[in-house]
Amino acid sequence: MRAAGGAAAGALALALLRRCLLLGPLGLRPAGGQDGDGCGHTVLTPHSGTLSSKNYPGTYPNGTACRWRLRAPPGASLLLAFGDVDLEPSEGCAGSSLLLADPDAGIAYGPYCRNAGPAAPLLVTNASAVTVLFNSTSHRSGRGLLLSYATSQHPDLVSCLVKGTHYAQEHVSVYCPAGCKDVAGDIWGNVHQGYRDTSVLCKAAVHAGVIADELGGQVALSREKGVTLYEAAFANGLLSKRGSLSEKRLVFHKACGDALEAAAFNASSSWRELDALGQDRAWTAERAALGAAGRSWAAAPGSEAAWLEVDLGSRRNVTGIITKGSSERYDYYVTSYRVSSSRDGRNWRAYKGSGQEDKVFEGNADSHGEVANAFIPPIVARYVRITPQRWHQRIALKVALVGCPPARARAPRPYVPRAPEEVPVLPGSPATRTPVPGVALDPERAGSTLLVMLLLGAFVLLCSILLLLAFLCRRRRKATAEPHCGLAKGYPPLESSRVCSLESLPPAALAAFPAPRDLGPHLSPEYAEPDVVPLSPGSQTGPSTFKPPPDEGYALPLVVSHYDVPGKRHEYAEPLPPEPEYATPFSEQAPGSSPHRPARYDSPAPRPERTASPGGDAAGAPAPSPEGSRFQLGDCPLSHVYHEPS
Repeated sequence: MRAAGGAAAGALALALLRRCLLLGPLGLRPAGGQDGDGCGHTVLTPHSGTLSSKNYPGTYPNGTACRWRLRAPPGASLLLAFGDVDLEPSEGCAGSSLLLADPDAGIAYGPYCRNAGPAAPLLVTNASAVTVLFNSTSHRSGRGLLLSYATSQHPDLVSCLVKGTHYAQEHVSVYCPAGCKDVAGDIWGNVHQGYRDTSVLCKAAVHAGVIADELGGQVALSREKGVTLYEAAFANGLLSKRGSLSEKRLVFHKACGDALEAAAFNASSSWRELDALGQDRAWTAERAALGAAGRSWAAAPGSEAAWLEVDLGSRRNVTGIITKGSSERYDYYVTSYRVSSSRDGRNWRAYKGSGQEDKVFEGNADSHGEVANAFIPPIVARYVRITPQRWHQRIALKVALVGCPPARARAPRPYVPRAPEEVPVLPGSPATRTPVPGVALDPERAGSTLLVMLLLGAFVLLCSILLLLAFLCRRRRKATAEPHCGLAKGYPPLESSRVCSLESLPPAALAAFPAPRDLGPHLSPEYAEPDVVPLSPGSQTGPSTFKPPPDEGYALPLVVSHYDVPGKRHEYAEPLPPEPEYATPFSEQAPGSSPHRPARYDSPAPRPERTASPGGDAAGAPAPSPEGSRFQLGDCPLSHVYHEPS
């Protein structure tokens, strides 16, 4: 049964091939041609193209046929990408079928239908000419076929139906055939935001202005993180949709797409409007900048051949144009226009694109939206002129150009061979390179020398940093240890000294102090006036509150921290200067005066001598005065004592 089926399929293929040959020559162009009543959307160019059955992607009609003749440039072969083959199944594809054949070599591929489709999405042929034959019979369903082709120079050819979701890698580079613009498929987004990854890839490339639909070309893009919302836009004859969040988005890489600054605007005429208040409102050419607020440029009424000219100041590569209508307040806009360019402002050349006729660009559909169109190939000029062809109500236009400065082609310098200078090498010594003036150094040797110098500099820097850190660490440790070392080097150990008090005085010294007496209800011994009393010469010397003279061998103690308190070291107060005192001491109250009488301030003269109290002269000797008692005691350290008030 299988042998019989294969024989039947082979017989059918030969019959279809015979029918294809019997149709005769088509008088084709070098790129090929088509013939028949079953042909649908077809774009054939020398390097790539797209073809489909009638009504695709709807149901193809009954009893139709179409023949396409594909031809590659000399020296190249053809690649065919199957986008969709949905023909009603039949045994051996005896009904509706697709057949590919090389009439010159007598080789056939197929027939193909729904239950016997191509084994791979890309068919590689060794032929420079291929005939595609589509035949339909009575059927109930089927979308038909969609096929693309390119030359063997583009092995990364894809179909017009490939989407961004078909790829997992981050960077993608494919070749899109010509004719994908009018193939069914949706796109979401714009060239600035990127496109939703569910968009048809080649159609989105046409919308972004990366390739021209009539030429096709190589496309490079990146799959990046998606955005929350994709805005719709009209560009290059395609209207994209407004779409929601997607996991990935398609970002096309387009070189030379920066906004060009216009040096000046000129126009054939300008409209001067009189508003309801009789004020003159001018729609001059200076208002044609796309970023200008308010109204735009508008031509004078009755100007059938109006034009707007943009002066770029110098020659530029212009890769695209963006147009806009008057504004939201007015409903004026241009629906189609032509473009011409000039390098000197006198000789003008109309833009034809890749065709032989002047290209007409699609303009705006409202007064406030922006529409972009690409120039493929780009325009190299200083002056660009826009000539409206059709408009709504009135010719009004805002415009901006995109591109980049032209790349200056430098003339290559003529190569003059130069004989290398030889350096004599002494016999018996190893061959070394000696620097000679005018002779270039060896790049490898220069690179190794630079590397050694960099490593040496890094080593020196590292050593310097280590030495600096060691020095700082040592200095910090020394500063921490100095307070402890100062107590042990050159200083005697501290000894506890006795403080002179009444209990430590001998009986002879106690006779000089008056006996306590009744101080009255308002005064107590704790608040009596203190006197500094020296002790007897035989007593032990105590610490002084004044700094001894330098000849006694006293050295200032080392004080590192302000938290050091007396007791660690002997600390002394500076003695009072010899100048007279300015503080007035309290005077003694006279006998019989009232205890509540305020004290009287006297001059700093010495106080009069005071007689001993009746009960204080135990030994019969007169009581010493405060001045005398202050200096008669000998070596005993000074101590504060209290006596009764007068």
